[in-house]
Amino acid sequence: MENLRQPLQKGKLYTGTVEAYSSEGLGIVRLNGAVVFVPQAVRGETMDLRITKVMKSSCAGEIVKIRAPSPERVKPECPYFGRCGGCDFQHLSYPEELRAKRQRVQDALTRLGGADIQVEEILGAREPARYRNKSQYPVGADGSIGFYRSRSHQVVPIDRCLIQPEVSDRTARAVGDWMHRYKISAYDESTGKGLMRHIYVRVNAAGESLCCVIANGKQLPREPELAALIQAAAPKTVGVVLNTNTRPGNVILGDKYRVIWGRDFLMDTLCGLEFKLSVPSFYQVNRAQAEVLYGKALEFAGLTGRETVLDLYCGTGTITLCLARQAGRAIGAEIVPPAVADARENAVRNGVKNVEFFCGDAASVAARLETEGLRPDVVTVDPPRKGLSPEVISSIAGMGPQRVVYVSCDPGTLGRDVKIFAGFGYRADRACAVDMFPGTRHVEAVVLLSKRDSSKI
Repeated sequence: MENLRQPLQKGKLYTGTVEAYSSEGLGIVRLNGAVVFVPQAVRGETMDLRITKVMKSSCAGEIVKIRAPSPERVKPECPYFGRCGGCDFQHLSYPEELRAKRQRVQDALTRLGGADIQVEEILGAREPARYRNKSQYPVGADGSIGFYRSRSHQVVPIDRCLIQPEVSDRTARAVGDWMHRYKISAYDESTGKGLMRHIYVRVNAAGESLCCVIANGKQLPREPELAALIQAAAPKTVGVVLNTNTRPGNVILGDKYRVIWGRDFLMDTLCGLEFKLSVPSFYQVNRAQAEVLYGKALEFAGLTGRETVLDLYCGTGTITLCLARQAGRAIGAEIVPPAVADARENAVRNGVKNVEFFCGDAASVAARLETEGLRPDVVTVDPPRKGLSPEVISSIAGMGPQRVVYVSCDPGTLGRDVKIFAGFGYRADRACAVDMFPGTRHVEAVVLLSKRDSSKI
């Protein structure tokens, strides 16, 4: 075993102790001045590891033998763990997973954001299994249905997934049975030929489901038989929809939809409000934890019933409508037209009258509202993983809200943006983490940014 103070060599064995976790959920071991990233390692464990790759500033390794296992190591319940790229933390106890995620948010805010703030808590899930209300199953060129292997587009066939509802797994299997029975071709990324690309299933709190099949074509053979098989497998299915995507690349959904059977939307209840969800509409994948997340966002917003609130990246209006119930006026902005249409319908359906929605990208809507002289008291943002553009941050700051509530699904871009906001006079005052995605490395965070007194800057 080599642990001499010299550059690490590929293929050689070393002994080290896991100190922490990376943003990708890998164990971090420091050897001879180098950082080694090790999959499926647990903090505190001493192990023999083999170097599998040497890079400029770090190395990759693999476990050969665990000399002193951590009490936080558990046997993964999922038989596909390590092959399927969906989960990262099936080998950790849930308390250890929560500690790792809270630390990830803390490190991002402190190291990347330069914020002198402590993450107050991480709110874990009461039920860490079967929580996803949206499932997307890629179809391999050989017709296999499952999920991608980590860092690849190779499909690992999956019969059941422990973080998807059973009805989603049954629906996916029904589509697979239909493909096999009627010899329906699968799409091949390398050639651009073949038909079936993805299977998409959305499920609500009542157990009803909506199935969308994504295909490289406008028609499917044996469409009535497909609908019948899906209904037999999932009797609470409300609709089967065809989405046409003939474009190359890894974007899942195309722009055109057609109902094969039933209807093209699903209803769900969140935070006491009823929402209409079409296939492309953004909606948090963990309903129970979404209520926890939005509750914390409302707490940070500090509304009294008189404020004007602007909600950017509003999706189907979930946060906007929750805010509107406690504000004087609420405005939502979203770039996806069907989601905006759903948001407007959701406002009417729930009798919320002090809200309006705009369709457009966040930068242009924010700039327009700033130009029109809108001065919101509170701005909330829930951007995609890439975070906010500098233009959006500048426009928000130009409106001069007293508080910005930043809901984030990526601690790295959150930290980056917190630092940019600081340049406009906004200080991170409070932060909380929420485990929206148990079993995976992903974590949500809510940060309250408060406008500082300009005379003291």
